[in-house]
Amino acid sequence: MEYKAALMSSDDVDRALKRISHQIIEKNHGLENVCLIGIRTRGVPLAKRLQRHIEAIEGVTVPVGELDITLYRDDLSRIGEMPAVRGSSVDFSIEDKTVVLVDDVIYTARTARAAMEAVMKLGRPAKIQLCVLVDRGHTELPIRPNFVGKNIPTSTDEVVAVRLTETDGENAVKLYIK
Repeated sequence: MEYKAALMSSDDVDRALKRISHQIIEKNHGLENVCLIGIRTRGVPLAKRLQRHIEAIEGVTVPVGELDITLYRDDLSRIGEMPAVRGSSVDFSIEDKTVVLVDDVIYTARTARAAMEAVMKLGRPAKIQLCVLVDRGHTELPIRPNFVGKNIPTSTDEVVAVRLTETDGENAVKLYIK
């Protein structure tokens, strides 16, 4: 892949997450029965960052879980015979809760669909909301995020790479050409 451009700096990422934290609080009229579930891999640290921002704003710690959607993907047969399954970690009930699914990028929306299916296996939430740092368009399913850090129209020949300190050693969003 060939590097094309920097789309978000570390400060841009942090500002977007702070804004989204306020939006989550506002849209849900507070935080009663709200929980965050990060989609592995980069959705997990993003959910934990949102948790910290929300706590700084409201003084309330919302629960955070980790979701592995590997077995719910519709392209599982293309991944290989033995896909790496790391497991989910949601140690709280989602029954009648507002579940905010957190991911780094929405592209085709197939990851979001798989995540919703995985959440429904955990219980029956009151609502599921979707939060992404980057919406690059091109959804193939009728799924739209409720909270977006930045809309970045892209071509199908481009790749949006979210880089986080927790997983990649830096905070940035970069654009590459395939």
